[in-house]
Amino acid sequence: MRDDVQIRRANPADFDTLGAVFHDAVRQAATAYSEAQRAAWSPAPRRGEAWATRLGAQQVWLAEANGQALGFMTLAPDGHVDFAYIVRASQGQGLFRRLYAALETGAHHLGIRRLWTEASLHAKAPFEVMGFTVVFPESVERGGETFKRFRMEKELNA
Repeated sequence: MRDDVQIRRANPADFDTLGAVFHDAVRQAATAYSEAQRAAWSPAPRRGEAWATRLGAQQVWLAEANGQALGFMTLAPDGHVDFAYIVRASQGQGLFRRLYAALETGAHHLGIRRLWTEASLHAKAPFEVMGFTVVFPESVERGGETFKRFRMEKELNA
């Protein structure tokens, strides 16, 4: 586990950087999907008003080291873990666990009792390690490509 990583709440000034993290994680690390699927999922780094609005409606935690964004997770008011992405070069270093711990603490403070997500093939195992269970598998279409993913949830203790 890296000692130089800080977990903090993201702010709107971080949002374009998070779009680049998302793009790197999808295009470089989500290798369970084909290149065509990854290109459809993230044709370019996300930015702009729609991206800022989506992130701005959620709690966002950012992992960074030396001012460089390495990953992020988001929590919507209904308990939806909407984004959980870590750049390829920083995967396998405990960042998912640390980001998730901050997110779950935040969920408790907000009185959220159930978390849920749509986990990719790549994210399913890390979410299972955090105590999520598969509710059902599903397929979705993005940019003409079909993706398998998993609806997962976790009940939180009071």
